[in-house]
Amino acid sequence: MKLFVGLDVSLEKTAICVISEHGKIVKEAQVASEPEALLRWIGDQDGAIAAVGLEAGPLSQGLHRGLSEEGQPVVLMETRQVEGALKAMPIKTDRRDAEGIARLLHLGWFRPVHCKSVSAQEVRAVLSARKAVQQGFITLEMSLRGLLRTSVSRSAQYREAGSSKGVRRHIKWDIRVA
Repeated sequence: MKLFVGLDVSLEKTAICVISEHGKIVKEAQVASEPEALLRWIGDQDGAIAAVGLEAGPLSQGLHRGLSEEGQPVVLMETRQVEGALKAMPIKTDRRDAEGIARLLHLGWFRPVHCKSVSAQEVRAVLSARKAVQQGFITLEMSLRGLLRTSVSRSAQYREAGSSKGVRRHIKWDIRVA
């Protein structure tokens, strides 16, 4: 019997719903959101796992990698499409979301999403951190310019904008501010 496994991932727990090839719910559970716990639970199922589906998101990348490395047929599903399909359900719970994901998987009504490699994810993290640091420096520089605007003459601002020595020369520091 072919089984379709839907996972609704949250930070601590993952809701699981298993649907048979005939569309009947076989089993439901909640386990820790870790690949090892999910693999243990999925491995205990009677029948062949046709597909394991989970909605693409920040937590799903690691789970996808962990499950696929162990040979599970994992599919990342496009978030907006899944959200649109699940929005039709009158009561929204993690358990029902897992069931909805399993049903979408069973019917084939989903768009798969590519899971980026670990190296691509690491490059993205470094670039995001670099951008955050740059934005911090820009914000600090703009704040200082605004604060110093009253202390520095207009001609000095434009003439020596890139020079900290030039700016220091035109500032009369108030000891109470320091």
